[in-house]
Amino acid sequence: MSAWISDESGWDRRRFIRAGAAAFAGCGIVSGLSARPQFPEAGWYEKKPDLKIVCKLCPHQCQVADRERGTCGVRENDGGVYRTHVYGEICAAHVDPIEKKPLFHYFPTAKAYSVAAAGCNFICTFCQNWEISQKRPEQIKSVKLTPRQVVEQAHLHDCTVIAHTYTEPVVFAEFVRDCAREGARTGIPNVMITNGYIEPEPMTELCRHLGAVKVDLKAFTETFYREQCGGALAPVLKTLKLVQKMGVWLEIVVLLIPTLNDSAAEIQRMTRWIMGELGPDVPVHFSRYHPTFMLRNIPPTPPASLFRARTIALEGGLHYVYIGNLMSEAENTRCHGCGALLIERIGYDTDASGIKDGQCRFCGQRIPGVFN
Repeated sequence: MSAWISDESGWDRRRFIRAGAAAFAGCGIVSGLSARPQFPEAGWYEKKPDLKIVCKLCPHQCQVADRERGTCGVRENDGGVYRTHVYGEICAAHVDPIEKKPLFHYFPTAKAYSVAAAGCNFICTFCQNWEISQKRPEQIKSVKLTPRQVVEQAHLHDCTVIAHTYTEPVVFAEFVRDCAREGARTGIPNVMITNGYIEPEPMTELCRHLGAVKVDLKAFTETFYREQCGGALAPVLKTLKLVQKMGVWLEIVVLLIPTLNDSAAEIQRMTRWIMGELGPDVPVHFSRYHPTFMLRNIPPTPPASLFRARTIALEGGLHYVYIGNLMSEAENTRCHGCGALLIERIGYDTDASGIKDGQCRFCGQRIPGVFN
């Protein structure tokens, strides 16, 4: 994929950059760090002696010396002041259906103005967006946008949601927070599509402003997180519980990779944990893996593995279990009370006429989610 993701309305990278240059004169495009511009101060860090800092944003807890950066590559110690190189530095923008995130129980059929900045605090061997997530901000072109301008672009494209996605929003959390605050002023909620690898303090602050969070639960073993992502499972589980406790709408995606995280025993353990800690109403999406980035020696996930995982989760008590990256009836939403078809999805064409006022139109069962 290219470093810039064009939107469905025809706003390609070139047009976006031209428009940004005209509308936001003086902002310019990031071209490098040779002049050492003054980047905004980052949040969530602790100063130490000898100009060192400890980053408190994510569980890596990076200890960063002067003129060095943390694991994410986008936050730098500048003489004892931690600065973010990606505040408002938008490297990708797209108008997406909300179902593409995927969020299935959050304003179905809505259009989401989706933005990203460079960087990630994981190095997933199977990353689909590695050309922007695994680059430093000076390595790719960006357009400078303020939170207000992001909201204005959402209005311009008739989007009712703003999504922070494609890369890892944790590494530009300050911008996510400020966009969510600005969006609230004009009634546009913000959602975060994340790996969930974040400390409780910044996640709590973000949850005060976000409308929904989708967490990629990479697997249910520490081995997978350590070897395939460069992270850990336990902090992600903590994030899942925190998001739900804060009352923010939550959905989970599990990318099933053959032989690495798709065993029946692992899916059973995952289902038991979700049932015990989050309850039956959290939507879970099992998505199909395709070879990419550093993981190209494993073939795509067999459909049978996806359906097996779905069956295990449903039999384990979860009410809403979906299959992603594979067109099937398992993309549809059915009432967990009467079984009626509530939301039909064919690709990204969505018909949500089976839900009225958050209830099943046929039996009156309250359907968990946030609906029009």
